[in-house]
Amino acid sequence: MATVESPIAGRDWGAPVPYPDPAVEAHDPRFAAFKLNNAAVERLYTGARWAEGPVWFGDHDCLLFSDIPNNRILRFAAASGAVSEFRRPANNSNGHYRDAQGRLLSCEHDSRRVTRTEHDGSISVLLDRFDGKPLNGPNDLCTHADGSIWFTDPGYGTLVQYPGHRPRRSGGGRRGDAQRHLFLARLPTPLRGGDRGLPPRQLPARHLRV
Repeated sequence: MATVESPIAGRDWGAPVPYPDPAVEAHDPRFAAFKLNNAAVERLYTGARWAEGPVWFGDHDCLLFSDIPNNRILRFAAASGAVSEFRRPANNSNGHYRDAQGRLLSCEHDSRRVTRTEHDGSISVLLDRFDGKPLNGPNDLCTHADGSIWFTDPGYGTLVQYPGHRPRRSGGGRRGDAQRHLFLARLPTPLRGGDRGLPPRQLPARHLRV
């Protein structure tokens, strides 16, 4: 089997990059129109054990992202390039998104819940149980223009200790084929603006929409 080397493997991050950046590839021709030929891949930060879940706050000119095993959310300031801790502990948060009101939505592995950070900094729990039982461990999410939040609940954060904490007993009541789910949570306040998330579609047989 042939080995394909990444275009950025061994890159000298301090050296200038010719345009267009060879690391930016469109494997589907439909994405070619969205490629910026005068931009390059930049390394913003190194030092996280497992970086995931980036979300851009354009009004604050910063990027939030998770460092899951270190149980923190980091903040990258675009103007200065500085990285600081936004929240710690963060319940081993993974995926993040913003709703139409600009609030931070988060999937928390360790607490097994989906939360929303309000404008005053308080945290609201949107969902932590299904059919009266705890969620597996929400992983990622997005919003839809109809006022719903779509999120996955595969249980990665509770199956092993590394991205969260494994509970003594599984409370989700979903075993075997039912360990991978896609949930649809409807909120009373409709979202404004265009559809920025997943459109309604037929889901694979092993997924559940509620």
